[in-house]
Amino acid sequence: MAQSGDGGLCKSSDLKLSIGQGDAGAGTVYRPLVFTNVSDHTCTIQGFPGVSYVGGADGHQVGQPAVRVGAKGPAVTLNKGQTASAAIGFVNVQNFDTVTCQPQPVRGLRVYPPQETASLFVDMSTTGCGNDKIPGDQLTVKSIVKGSNAQ
Repeated sequence: MAQSGDGGLCKSSDLKLSIGQGDAGAGTVYRPLVFTNVSDHTCTIQGFPGVSYVGGADGHQVGQPAVRVGAKGPAVTLNKGQTASAAIGFVNVQNFDTVTCQPQPVRGLRVYPPQETASLFVDMSTTGCGNDKIPGDQLTVKSIVKGSNAQ
């Protein structure tokens, strides 16, 4: 099986993104951000993706990016068609004071796979806090794990 010429790291062009179903916690919904290898080669992915809300026709960032939670996990090798995922925590921004939050419509998520500078976009209509000075984190992200059922 051919390897990519960069040591086998998964690049944005190797991956397709989707959002899986999740579980609600105390004011937070956790959903897996699923990375599927759609390339013709095996690649490796490890660490935390960069995740932020985006809105408007211009795709501007809404609020602060996701805060990393937990330890960096081991490398995950993906053959063509295999998946890995990172648990994303979405705080219910209605729990924040409206004046402090400055709620804004969100079109989706801008995602940077680990060790990658090219971003991907995944559709997800919701509301985010436009103010980056909210008392807490509107988005959290855990390290990538094998499979599509991030906990």
